[in-house]
Amino acid sequence: MKGYLLIGALYILSCSSVFASEQKDLAQKLVQEYLIVDGHVDLPYRLTQREEDVGIRTEKGDFDFPRAREGGLNAPFMSIYVPAEKEAKGVAKSYADSLIDKVEAMVKRHPDKFAIPKSLDDLLQQVDTGLISLPLGIENGAPIEGDLANLKHFSERGVKYITLTHSKSNHISDSSYDENRPWEGLSAFGKRLVREMNRMGIMIDISHVSDAAFWQVVDLSALPVIASHSSVRHFTPGFERNMNDEMIKALADNGGIIMVNFGSTFISGESLNSYREISELVDKFAQEKGFSKESKEVEDYTDKLAREKFIYADLEDVLNHFDHIRDLVGVDHIGVGSDFDGVGDSLPTGLKDVSDYPNLVKGLLERGYSKEDIKKILGGNLVRVWQANEDYAKRNKG
Repeated sequence: MKGYLLIGALYILSCSSVFASEQKDLAQKLVQEYLIVDGHVDLPYRLTQREEDVGIRTEKGDFDFPRAREGGLNAPFMSIYVPAEKEAKGVAKSYADSLIDKVEAMVKRHPDKFAIPKSLDDLLQQVDTGLISLPLGIENGAPIEGDLANLKHFSERGVKYITLTHSKSNHISDSSYDENRPWEGLSAFGKRLVREMNRMGIMIDISHVSDAAFWQVVDLSALPVIASHSSVRHFTPGFERNMNDEMIKALADNGGIIMVNFGSTFISGESLNSYREISELVDKFAQEKGFSKESKEVEDYTDKLAREKFIYADLEDVLNHFDHIRDLVGVDHIGVGSDFDGVGDSLPTGLKDVSDYPNLVKGLLERGYSKEDIKKILGGNLVRVWQANEDYAKRNKG
């Protein structure tokens, strides 16, 4: 009897192994066949910290051409990230332009590998010819500098979405990270900007905005909006940077999509709590020792605590976010917004760089997502939103 049980167990294990192998092979096939639009890759800012040729394999960072090819990534949004202090210094617009210059320099250096689309048709044609298309999204609306002429300027440079604010409330919107909220949502100019972005076909990105600003955006916008790199607050209670269930439902009613951020602290409440504990200990250390937060001593202490105490999320935690959104509003409102090169060394096990999209797809297959579901999540849903914004702009031109 025990022999039969052992044979049965071995048979089940064998079948499980074959199934896993088949899913892995299918995942590898799908990432090479499907359009993969990642809503947020922070490569341009990374290149301000360390100049590298990403046309070849790099030692550091999350993105380069060879690894993107391995992962099937063919349309990553280049985040034109403008730190909050640039607005205070009056250099936000020039800084954003300098980052776009960096992306253009990448294309000039490797025209056989990269291209910047000025339209959705451009993107699809570039991908069809084997290029990695690099659409642009400004992270932090500060470069608009209160002048709608600057919106036109950035549109002409290829910007296809704008994240209204970032870590601090700006002249457009209150930030989810900032206790100072002068506008109780959007400023008067921010409300004008929403309408003008609609008219010009530039997608509105509500990642980083306060909850009040989010509700005002979906009320004002005539078009679907995106959360280019946000996750689900259900798993990170109290973390306003993520979206709660009512917001996700409203985003879906608007026709928009939430593009899941991979950063561990966005994905796992346990990880977020470990990060908060580390931050409190670092602040205490700096205060007791009289060190500035930028000092080498504080940097070394932070690194030590991170190695000892930081808790990483894993692929299964990330997949839970996809499941939650699917169960809440359906697959038509899900996308991928990894935040590669933007969340430091906090990426989850199994999703460490742009070569790892097959792991995500394999996980989705194992959780019962169909090939059509996955095609929508990887890029189809974002294409639909982009097309709606572009079509509206054409109808309202002039």
